This record gives sequence, structure tokens and C-alpha cells, in this order.
Amino acid sequence: MPRTVTPAAPFDVNALWALARIGEPSLSPDGAQAVAAVTRYDMEANKAQSSLWLFSTLGGEPRRLTEAGEKDSAPQWSPTGERIAFMAKREQGGSKDEEPQLYLIAPDGGEAQRAATVATGVEAFRWFPDGQRIAFISWVWPGLRGAKAQAEALAAFKARKTSAYVTDELMYRHWDHHIPMGRVPHLHVLDLRTGRVRDLMEGSEHSLDWKEPGAHSFDISPDGRRIVFAFDPAEEKRSENCFALGEIDVKTGALRTLLQVAGWDFDAPRHSHAGRHLAFIASERGRSHTAPAQLAVLDDRGQWAVLSSEWDREVTAPLRWREDDLALRFMAEEHGRQHLWEWALPASAGEPAVLFEGGHAASFDAQAGVVVVLHDSVQFPPRLSVLGEQGPERMEALNDAALAAHRFGAHEEVWVDGAEGDPVQMWLVYPPDFDKKKKWPALQVIHGGPHTAFGDSWHWRWNHQVFANAGQVVACVNYHGSSSFGNAFKSSINARWGQLELQDVEAGTDWLLRQRWIDKKRICASGGSYGGYMVAWMNGHTGRGVAPGRYQAYICHAGCFDWQGMFATDGYTWFPQELGAAYWEDPAKVDAQSPHAVVQHAVTPTLVIHGQLDYRVPDAQGLAYYNTLKARGVPARLVWFPDENHWVLKPRNSQLWYGEFLAWVERYTTGKARMGA
Repeated sequence: MPRTVTPAAPFDVNALWALARIGEPSLSPDGAQAVAAVTRYDMEANKAQSSLWLFSTLGGEPRRLTEAGEKDSAPQWSPTGERIAFMAKREQGGSKDEEPQLYLIAPDGGEAQRAATVATGVEAFRWFPDGQRIAFISWVWPGLRGAKAQAEALAAFKARKTSAYVTDELMYRHWDHHIPMGRVPHLHVLDLRTGRVRDLMEGSEHSLDWKEPGAHSFDISPDGRRIVFAFDPAEEKRSENCFALGEIDVKTGALRTLLQVAGWDFDAPRHSHAGRHLAFIASERGRSHTAPAQLAVLDDRGQWAVLSSEWDREVTAPLRWREDDLALRFMAEEHGRQHLWEWALPASAGEPAVLFEGGHAASFDAQAGVVVVLHDSVQFPPRLSVLGEQGPERMEALNDAALAAHRFGAHEEVWVDGAEGDPVQMWLVYPPDFDKKKKWPALQVIHGGPHTAFGDSWHWRWNHQVFANAGQVVACVNYHGSSSFGNAFKSSINARWGQLELQDVEAGTDWLLRQRWIDKKRICASGGSYGGYMVAWMNGHTGRGVAPGRYQAYICHAGCFDWQGMFATDGYTWFPQELGAAYWEDPAKVDAQSPHAVVQHAVTPTLVIHGQLDYRVPDAQGLAYYNTLKARGVPARLVWFPDENHWVLKPRNSQLWYGEFLAWVERYTTGKARMGA
């Protein structure tokens, strides 16, 4: 096993938050420069500051482009290369933005200028090919006409004396916020020459995705005459509804359904450069709610086909056509890593080729034959590289000096025999000074989802290097249900949650216990979201699949505890599909997959962490679990954040989170207590 050179200082939570965080890049039309937002955090001030930076693909030092804004984000280079558009909330000309607005800045510097004032704000945007117009998303009252009416309605809404949220919609909140009451996301066009803004969907029944409408939800045709978009055609919006593709005529506002097929969900449309084909992501939800996201193409005759039906991987947006329109580029996971792929057309030519091998390819852009990738690894946070003839070439070194001052542990993957005899991947991250001749504690970190995966990637909220630097071997099992191992593996846990995953995690722990360098009396397990469900499930299975005393302590972050109570979640229509029934249809079936039904067997000390703004796993889940453990006399500690959602995002709160997390582990692996634990 490779040894890691040990610099002076351990990598801890403060070092983590001192790093710069680079956002998604946008390339200039000539491919010579990329622009991206860079966010830095001030632990003392407990706040963030984001600005735009320019990075050369030809060499040279990065250059900061914006100074005045606090949250400059989502930059996009204009097709003509003369301007960069971005979103921000600023004060300019005596007017302070109440909602995010579009700003423009020249790439050679100067003061950014507000492109327009949109009362209802800007959610996401795209440039038109002529560089004179911008299409953007804004949440509006669909029954009102004109910008003045929208502004008056927003002012009245903000001035109201009541605080209630009133709705008769099935889908009314998402993640950590309520869907704007009475408003829907519409496509708009801003003409930069005149400053005129038009709502292209005004007076229609169409709108974009109510959950997370973004720049991948729509695309503008090469001639600028049409915009294609993904939308839910059903009258009642539900998270599991299948989306269709619509098209709007920019000049006339005429709307039509471009592609709608029963049982198929379509998303992330992208025009070819010649405009004759449209690439998009297609999932056959009518066959299975866990159907994989596949690559599909629609031609100008109305014929469409799935290209990747025989390729057992899932395609991730964005999609990009190569300049000659003879290949498509996209990202997809494979065995816990995410690569950048290129699929040559026609699809009969074979499977796609890997353009960039992760680690974890987070995003990319391509212009003028140049490809830039934002990528990360367990060993380093997101960085920008340009794909050269000899492989990836770094474009920046923003974090290199800070990283060089700290110690990092080596990581590797092993495979264990999991449930049903299937091979299961487990990632290991070792302490920086790891020595096989010594005995080490171990920490199982169980991922959420369940249909996601831990991989060779950098995690800001659950950083494996911070955990390993605390002096323990970190293990991450990609149990049955995880993504990136094929659709059969991902779907295998449906209607029997907890069963296969428990066997897989225990197989991983069995592997650890067979290593001479693991201290068998110092094992802990932790997890967030579905991972939190798993540790609550494991605690309730003490003596019923989990050996008593195997784990000295658990940490349950935003964990699911009671599937009946989980009907308060924003995804309440999705869980019955996964569990195989709603709680009123088959109570026994649902209870058989619920930690609350076996909590009488829980004996292991547990740290419970939850945020009040968590609508994915409402905080009553964590409170009920903590209260139950306390009522039963099981050692437990609660960390409850009134201002955090499913994640802990504020610097000081994160500092506390890591402190409580590691103190709990230390208490039950060394017998010591710190941080008041």
C-alpha cells in the first residue's frame, strides 16, 4: 500500500473551509479562456463571498474579474465573446436588488452593469446565438399580464400581514423552501439592445419544472427562432410525473408539444450545431420508477431513438454536441467514479469512449475544439483542467499552497462478497500516518440516496480526509441500491429496504475486522439521509443481523426513522414506490422496512443531528429517534440546527458539526470526551 508523505498539519474542518470552491466553467468562443465563480468563506464572519475569475487554457495566472458583488454566480460567455453574463444581487444606481438579476461585464474588466430589472428575479439563463438576447427563467403569477402587474403582485405579497402558506397543490415544497405560492416558472426573453423583457409563456398553461428549473431545462435553436424545454404536461404536478419536450416560437409565442410518449420521461434537451437533431435524456419510467437515464436523439422528421439502451450506465446532464455534430459528450458514473464520455454517431459504432477519467468529473464545457473539465478526487477539491494531447493539464493552482500545508491519507477500493453473492465495492481512506503494524479504529460512512454512490470524489459536507486525519480508517460501502453499478443492482432493493444494504455494510465491516491493523473494539458507523436510516436500522437489528457490541457508537444525520411519519417529506409520493406500498395500503410491509418498528432492540449510543429546514427528511424524524433512544435509556446526544436544511452549509455550523461528530467518535473509541460531548 502506498505511503503518503506527511506535511506538518492535519487537515481539519478549519482547513477545509479555508479552501476556494470553484464553480462550473464557461469557455470563451475561441476556447482560450474559461470563466467560473470562485467562492471563499470567512469562518470569523460566518459568510461567503463569490466572485468571477478568468482562467487561461493556454497557460498563465488566473485573474479575478469581479470585486463588488458578494454572490456573483453562474457566469456564461456570450457567443460573440464580447461580454460575460452572470447572476447577482447588487446595489447599483441607487437601486438594491431584492431578487437575483442578470449582470453583464466585459472580459477585460470594468464595472459590471445590470442588464435589466426583473421584479420576480432570475432563476437561470442562456444566451441566444446572436449575443444580443438572453433567455431566462423567472417565477411569475400565471394569471397576470405584463411586468408591471407582476411587480405589483410581488410587492403586495411581500407587504401582506399574514404568514400562512395556503395551497391545494400536491407538490408545494422542495428541499428547504416552499414553491412560490401561486407562482410558476416561465421562460422569458431579454433583448439587450432595447432592455425589453417578454414572458414567452404568458397566458399559456405551460411552465417549467416546479422543483429545480435550471439552465439544462431548455435550449435555444441555432437560428434563435425556437426554444425547446422540458415540462410536465399533467394538470396535477407530481414529482414522479413524466416530462415531455415542448417548443416555443420566440417571435410569435406559439407553443407546441415536440415529443411526448406515454411512460417516458424526457429532460435536458440540446440542439446540434446544424439544428437538425436534438439530444436529450430519456427514462422509461412506465417500466420502472428507477429506470436509468439514457441518451436519446430526435431528428427534424420527428423520429427519435434511445442510443444507450444496451449500455448499462446512466447519462448525466449537460449534453454537448461535438463541433462536427458527429458525437455527443456527457458525464456518467462507472463503479463509483464519474467520467466524461464521448459517444460517436451513429450509435451502432459501439460504446462511448472516455474523454476524461475520474475521480469525479463534476462539469465540463467545450468550444473551438477545446474541452475544459471541473474535476475532483478524494485527494483534492474541485480543480480546472484543459484536455490536452498528453492528457489533462491544470489551469489553476488556487488551492495548491493551502493543500501542501496539510497531511492527506491514501485511498483505495476493495471488493467484498455482499448480499446475494454479488461483489460490492468499498472505498477506504487511511490516516496520513497509517502503519500496518499499529492498531487503528475504523469508521463506516454510509451514503444517502439510496440511489447514489460514494466514490473517488471530494465531499465538502462529509469530508473523508477530515475524518481520516482524526486518526481512523474510513470505509464507504457502495451497497445494493447504489448508482454506477448497473440498473439491476440499483433496483435490487425496491420493496425491501434495509435487507441487502445491511448485509453489504456488515460484509464491509467483516472485511475490516479480518485486517490485523484494525482494532476490533473501536468501530463506529455513521450516515446521512438514507445513510442515517441505515444506522438507525442497524441499531434496531442488534442481535438480529448485527452482532451486539460490534459498533461502539452510531451517528445519524438527517436519518429516516418512521416511514409513516415520513409522509411529511417533500417526496411523499416517491417513497411508496420504493417501499412497495403506502402505509395505509400495507402497514406490515412498510413497517418491515422501518427502523421505528425494531427500535426496541437498539442499544448502541447514537449522536442524532438534524436541521429544521430539512423538508426531504423532516426534523421530526430525528427528534422522534432521539426522544425514543432517551426514553429507552440508550445514550444519545442531539445536535439540532434551526437554520440548516438537509445539509449543514454555514461555516460556523459546519465547524460545530465536525466537532460534535468527531467528539462522539472519540468518546466511544478512546473513552475521552471533548467539545462538551
